[in-house]
Amino acid sequence: MKNLAVLGAGNIGIAIAKGLIQSGAFEARKMTLTRRKIHLLDSFKQQGFQIQKSNIGAVENSETILIAVEPKQLDSLLKEISQALIPGKHTLISVVSGVSIGQIKKQLRKNIAVVRAMPNTAIAIQESMTCLATDSSDMAAIEIARSIFDTVGKTIVIDEEQMIAATALGACGIAFFLRAIRAASQGGIEIGFHSDEALNIAAQTAKGAAALLLNMENHPEYEIDKVTTPRGCTISGLNQMEHAGFSSAMIKGIVTSAEKASGLYAGEK
Repeated sequence: MKNLAVLGAGNIGIAIAKGLIQSGAFEARKMTLTRRKIHLLDSFKQQGFQIQKSNIGAVENSETILIAVEPKQLDSLLKEISQALIPGKHTLISVVSGVSIGQIKKQLRKNIAVVRAMPNTAIAIQESMTCLATDSSDMAAIEIARSIFDTVGKTIVIDEEQMIAATALGACGIAFFLRAIRAASQGGIEIGFHSDEALNIAAQTAKGAAALLLNMENHPEYEIDKVTTPRGCTISGLNQMEHAGFSSAMIKGIVTSAEKASGLYAGEK
């Protein structure tokens, strides 16, 4: 595997680095991490990662460049590293929300292969859902991106215009499902379980529900019908949740996150 640089090793950047190493497909010594507060990466240096404060140095020592900074930091980063990027050598993968491939290429002013990727933090345990997109000229780059992200979960290639939706459903979505599990555990406490027991039961139940859909490839309502009997306790609970707006709240949350994501980047248009 070629050398990989993660520029902006914050929460998502670190999650990606951890997942890639734990997958066994990457070696720490071939991965360079950068961030402004470089002392926060001391523990990764001890694990064998290459640590640099210089983004240019990281680019020069790598072939695949993964950008994981906040949208407001992107313009200055692209301006900084543009001189070090070499067409034909470097592939740039951006996990920055709301920034198009065209906007990135316009600032680079070079024919650098660019892929947009939207993973989620479950990448740290090789369980990410990662959406990938590129333009028609960079299909070889998409295979490089897939070779990386396939080791840390599932990938899907989508049209770039769907990347905002992918941000809301896949990246923000992990928080929505975590909140649902927390709510379920709080309900468990109210009906008699200790907090640790309730959380364990709720989390494993959620894991089982997701696994059913992924393995059986059935619609959620098909699996719901298996556990809802006439005048039963399950349908009673479900109907009460729907009366309180459970599905509506989830849908509205996803739509709101998508609207917010579309306005995160205020740089060059």
